[in-house]
Amino acid sequence: MNLFEQQQNEFTARHIGPNEHEAAAMLKTIGVNSLDELIDKTVPSSIRSSGPLKTSGPVSEFQYLTDLRSIASQNKIFTSCIGQGYYNTIVPSVILRNVFENPGWYTQYTPYQAEIAQGRLESLLNFQTMVSDLTGLPVANASLLDEGTAAAEAMAMLFNHKNKNHDNITAPKFFVDEHIFAQTKDILVTRAAPIGVELVFGNYKTAA
Repeated sequence: MNLFEQQQNEFTARHIGPNEHEAAAMLKTIGVNSLDELIDKTVPSSIRSSGPLKTSGPVSEFQYLTDLRSIASQNKIFTSCIGQGYYNTIVPSVILRNVFENPGWYTQYTPYQAEIAQGRLESLLNFQTMVSDLTGLPVANASLLDEGTAAAEAMAMLFNHKNKNHDNITAPKFFVDEHIFAQTKDILVTRAAPIGVELVFGNYKTAA
């Protein structure tokens, strides 16, 4: 075996998932005999295709992008009426150009960072630093992914602050206004269950 073949085998072992022995051990652990049996138990047959995919064969990247643009051109943009906290947002051009459209946030990271998470964290750190400088405050927070996540993080933070010993919870209740968005309520309910938070819903104006 020459050096190139040796390096290729090492790369394959590191990057292309488990080998047959490891896969068999995992299947045994979860109680199935094969990958087909695992799929049968986890993916409903009603959404699985029994035949091969109908494709016209391989195409070049240029042809693929051309076909994709042709399909995308059939989309029609309508006014969004979903509401519930999901609204269009005006993003200042300077932010759009220098952050969201700046490839420097997501191209300079090492191969194991197969996403833009690191660049996003760096941009949030810069934002926090700027806010701290402008306000003169020692610390500053950065925006979370959405309102529901922010609400769940606030709930967890307050719960942990009040109950430093989870084996002896003294303040289990967390009050939530009854008029919050449905998706925010669902996230709170989901996140509250595993940490032992007791949610109490009501009108914040009349709550005692």
